Amino acid sequence: MEALFLFGSFIVLIVLSVPIGYAVGISTAITLFLFSDIPLVMVTQNAIAGCDSFPLMAIPFFILAGSLMSTGGVAKRLLDFANMIFGYFTGGLAMVTTVSCMFFAAISGSAMATTSAIGTFMIPAMKERDYDTGFAASLTAAAGTIGVVIHPSIPFVIYGVVVNTSISDLFIAGFIPGVLMGVALLATSYILAKKYGYKGTGHFPKPKEVITSFKEAIWAILAPTIVLGGIYAGVFTPTEAAVIAVVYSAFVGAFIYKELTWKLLYKSLFDTILINGITTFMVGFSMAFAGYLSIQQIPTAIADAIMTLTTNKILLLLIINLFLLAIGCLIDNIPATIILSPILLPIVTQLGMSPITFGVVITMNLAIGFVTPPYGINLFVASAVGKVSIGSMMKYMKYFLLALIIVLMITTYVPATTMFLVDLLK
Repeated sequence: MEALFLFGSFIVLIVLSVPIGYAVGISTAITLFLFSDIPLVMVTQNAIAGCDSFPLMAIPFFILAGSLMSTGGVAKRLLDFANMIFGYFTGGLAMVTTVSCMFFAAISGSAMATTSAIGTFMIPAMKERDYDTGFAASLTAAAGTIGVVIHPSIPFVIYGVVVNTSISDLFIAGFIPGVLMGVALLATSYILAKKYGYKGTGHFPKPKEVITSFKEAIWAILAPTIVLGGIYAGVFTPTEAAVIAVVYSAFVGAFIYKELTWKLLYKSLFDTILINGITTFMVGFSMAFAGYLSIQQIPTAIADAIMTLTTNKILLLLIINLFLLAIGCLIDNIPATIILSPILLPIVTQLGMSPITFGVVITMNLAIGFVTPPYGINLFVASAVGKVSIGSMMKYMKYFLLALIIVLMITTYVPATTMFLVDLLK
């Protein structure tokens, strides 16, 4: 009864458009008051204790690094290099958008930041080349989901803290699925470009032009290499890597590309404070929510109930994926990860799935929620940047959603997609 009331009140508050952070906290407090003798101060204590984590410090620094890369000229160099390589092909600018999102994902760790940074440049560029605005915006939103799968990933940090598993291994495990998502979107955009007659630039790059463009972009390309290489070489932890990424991006933007001004630095810091404040607020109350679930042993009861549905491993994993896809349509990935990971992890481990693989799977599921109504934060960002209705975007989004879901199924049922590099580098 209390579990139904807890989740029911949370959903009702979401439907009433109460901000997610408040909805999580209010539903927890009301349930505590009505169904237990636990003092309400438990909500505050768990919220503060949940945020008192060294690994969580990586989040604001990765957000800041991505913002500095965007304002400091790094995103533009990545776009120029991708355009030099892929612009010639059919649907060239669509391919440039996808590849640029993959590169920027390896810097920002955020789907929304990736969509915003790349969309600002590429959606207008595609419109100028007579691409349909709905196509341009939907592709950018879909490619932006890669931002939380390719390292560094803010949801991976959250998941690693919640289930006490290696964040470094999660960063590595997300690489192949992230690349597969990019390849799937490239193939889909190529097919759609053929169908709708979207041409390339018509200019085949000369070796000298490629080398020049690569030299311009080398500092941006080196960023993820330094971060991930340092983590796996044991030089620094993921949290320390986030700080290194900030210093590196600030240095490159200010002294190499010389585009990062004091005004832009202030803007990056201000935006980071706002985003991190929202994130921390959600993390805190989500930890309180999850803490109450644990005290009442609700995850165990839910896990037992799910296991009674069927003994078929393939079917159970499909049910879990469908459930997560539905949740991703309604709830932000951070509270969803914190609340659902402890509930679902015991089930998937019984089915033989590694906690590392499940971290990638739950993140991919919830990332797909970024491009599905009604929550769909990437949809809103791309819609605002492209000045196009979400209805116009959904005409094309269904194809990109199908591509992403196919990759999700491959990742779920083929463990090597996540564990091959992890095992290889150990």
